[in-house]
Amino acid sequence: MQLSVCTISFRHQLVSIDHIARWARRSGFDGIELWGIHARGLASQPQYDAQWLKAMGLEISMLSDYLPIVGDRVVARQKCDLMYAMAKHWETPKLRTFAGQVASQLVSRPERLAMTHRLREICQAAQGHGLEVLVETHPNTLADTPASVLQLLEEVDHPALKLNFDTLHVWEAGVDPTCFHRQVAAYVAHYHLKNIQSREQLTAFAPENVYSPAGTRQGMVSLFEGALDYQVFLKTLMGDSTKSASLEWFGHDVRETLLKDKALLDDLRCRVYPPEMVC
Repeated sequence: MQLSVCTISFRHQLVSIDHIARWARRSGFDGIELWGIHARGLASQPQYDAQWLKAMGLEISMLSDYLPIVGDRVVARQKCDLMYAMAKHWETPKLRTFAGQVASQLVSRPERLAMTHRLREICQAAQGHGLEVLVETHPNTLADTPASVLQLLEEVDHPALKLNFDTLHVWEAGVDPTCFHRQVAAYVAHYHLKNIQSREQLTAFAPENVYSPAGTRQGMVSLFEGALDYQVFLKTLMGDSTKSASLEWFGHDVRETLLKDKALLDDLRCRVYPPEMVC
């Protein structure tokens, strides 16, 4: 499994992309998941591109943004065109988005039809640029429950539509991630890995909290120390070099936590797949 760090983990720190990339390479990561707002901020510095990263043995595993599937069509097209261009600049085939910002059970049928139609249009345009659109499994979106995820895949019905399988949020929906993964594995193009100390603290990942510099980080814990047991789920993925995942850490002590989790993931890989690994 290819493992990336997320630039969003450094969102409240004064750290350059050059520093993050060199640290990631020294630390043995395979790539970087680039947050859309960071990609836009780097647009005026074209020397930072895919070739620069490749020279360090890294790649942009995914460009993570928020494509508008509601609202003005012209504004949405402009935003999407910008992200397609940035994906080309960084030579990444994966563009992450959310399926709206309202819980699936609160969306009316006409609203859902309009949203899925827009998402299909986005997928069609993205496919023309050689891109896949990864909808993230996430609360308060059309991908917030297994049933709604499956419905969304059927409604959009486009080969460019894939899933960013946020394992914790699948668990948050009340299902076993390993079981649901079997149903949607063919659509999964990337994984987000994070954990929480208890189910009662999941609100720490609410957007209004997690993006705020003053937000609480209470309950955010290292990958193997939380309420979700990752052992079984990850054992099915670790030996597959075609799989890609990001350690999505939002708490304090960014470098220390990411290094700790990577070391534990490496140890798990060695224990599960000793013939293929030099440990």
